[in-house]
Amino acid sequence: MKDSTNDTSINIIGGGFAGLSAGIYARMNGYETQIFEMHDKPGGLCTSWDRKGFTIDGCVHWLVGSSPLSSMYSFWEEVGIVQNREFIDSDEYVRFEGQDGRTLVFYTDVDRLEKHLLEFSPQDAEPINEFIAGIRMCLPFDQPSKRVSFLKRISGKAKLGLAFITKGKKMQWWMKITAREFSEKIKDPLLKEAFLEMWLPDFSMFFMLFTFAWLHNKNAGFPLGGSRPLSEALEARYKSLGGIIHYGKRVEKILTEGDRAVGIKLDDGSEYRSSRVISAADGYSTIFKMLEGKFVDEKISEQYEKWIPFPSLIFIGIGVNRPFYDEPKTVSGFSFPLQKPVTIGEKVRNRISVHLYNQDPSMAPEGKTALTIMFETDYDYWKKLSEDKKAYKQKKDEIGRTVIELLEQRFPGITSQVEMIDVATPMTFERYTGNWKGSFEGWLITPSNSNVVMKPMSQSLPGLQNFYLCGQWVEPGGGLPTGVMSARRLLKRICKEDGRKFITTNAGY
Repeated sequence: MKDSTNDTSINIIGGGFAGLSAGIYARMNGYETQIFEMHDKPGGLCTSWDRKGFTIDGCVHWLVGSSPLSSMYSFWEEVGIVQNREFIDSDEYVRFEGQDGRTLVFYTDVDRLEKHLLEFSPQDAEPINEFIAGIRMCLPFDQPSKRVSFLKRISGKAKLGLAFITKGKKMQWWMKITAREFSEKIKDPLLKEAFLEMWLPDFSMFFMLFTFAWLHNKNAGFPLGGSRPLSEALEARYKSLGGIIHYGKRVEKILTEGDRAVGIKLDDGSEYRSSRVISAADGYSTIFKMLEGKFVDEKISEQYEKWIPFPSLIFIGIGVNRPFYDEPKTVSGFSFPLQKPVTIGEKVRNRISVHLYNQDPSMAPEGKTALTIMFETDYDYWKKLSEDKKAYKQKKDEIGRTVIELLEQRFPGITSQVEMIDVATPMTFERYTGNWKGSFEGWLITPSNSNVVMKPMSQSLPGLQNFYLCGQWVEPGGGLPTGVMSARRLLKRICKEDGRKFITTNAGY
C-alpha cells in the first residue's frame, strides 16, 4: 500500500484532457497529485495513432478558442497547448454531394453561407434565414480575452450581459430544437439530408449555431499535427509543474471508509491512499463499478437510464498515395451518395462522409494523404460479435474492403493507391479509453437535459466526501474545452473548500 494522506494529496483517475487539466490546476495551487492512466500514452479520446507512415487522428476537427482574442485562448495558455501552435481556418465546414449532381457547401463565413444557401434552395428561404439569424445571434457571445485592454474587457462583458438579456429567450428556444426537428421545416431533399447528417439528429441546434459562429470568427481552427501534440503538450505542462503520472495502471476500485474516499486500488492489487480522489475517467465505470453503485440517487440513475450518450463509431483510417490537391480543404470533409445502398456493420448506408487531411502535411508522407471515415453503429452488435475473435476480425476486414470499393465510386483509381487501412470499432474505443458503450464523447445535449448548460452538473456524489468528478460525463456536449473547464471549475471549488486563493499561471513560451 502506497500511503500519501497529507492534506494536499489527490489521486486522479484518467490521463485524458480532463484528468491532465485537473492535475495541472491542482499543481498550480500546491496540491500533491498522481494521475493513473490505463493506456500507455496521454490524452484519452484526444489521440491519434500511426500506421505505415500515416497518422490517423481520432479526435480533433477544430479547437474552440484558437483565436488569441477569445477568452478560451487564455485557458489554453494556462494548460500549455496553444504556445507555438499553428492553426488552420478553412473556408468550408462540410460539403454534401447529391445524386442529381448538385453540391451543397456549408461555408464558414456566415455571409457567404447565407448567399449560397438561398441560391441553392430559394424555396427554403424561411428556415435558411432563421438558421443564419441564429448564427449571427451567437457571434458576440465570447468573454473578452485577457490580451485586450481592461476597458475593452469591461465593455465586452457589458455587451455580453446585454446580449444575454435581449437574446436569452431565443437562445432557450434554439436549445429545445433538435437538428431532426429543424430539418422538418426544409423542403429541398439534399438540404434536409444535410441538416440531419452534419449534426447528430437528436443534438440541440443551439450548438450547431455556436459552431458556425466560432468558425466565422476564426475561433475554431484546426491545430496542425492534430490531436496527439495537444495531449503531449498537456502532459508536458503537468510534468513541468512536478506532477506524477503512472501509465498502464487501471483503477479497479475507489477506496472508501464510511462516507469518505481515501484512495484507489489498481487491478494489480496495489493501493494508493490520498486525502482526495478525482475521477476524470468514464462516468459509468466510476459510479457503478469503481464505487459499486453505492453513492447514487434518483437523479444519477435517471441520467444513466434515460440520457443519450454520443454514439458509438466504426472509425476507419486510410492512407492513400494521392495528394488530393484538387479537393477543397474543409473542417469536416464531404459526403457523397452511394450508387446503391450498402450494409456496413449492422446498418444499411446510403452515403459516405470522408474527411481528407489534405490541409495538414504532417499526417502523411509527402504527396500522400490520410483519410478518415466514421459510421454511427450499435455497441451491442459489436459487443456480441467480439465474443468470437475470428468473426470480429473478419467483419473488420470486410468493412475495410467494402469502404475501398465504395470510395472508388468517387475517386476512380483509388484502390491501387491505398497503402494502409485501419478499422476501429466501439470495442476499440472501450479497450483504450474505457468509455461507456464505446461512446466517442459523453452526453449529448438534448431538449430533455439542456438545462445543464445554464446550471452545471454536480461534480460530487451524494453521501461521499473527498471525492469529485470532472470531464465529459459531468459536462454534457463534449469537446476538449469542457475537459479543461470542468477541471478548472473543480479545482476552484477545492481551493475554496480549503480556504485557498485559486491561482493560475501561463506556460512559458
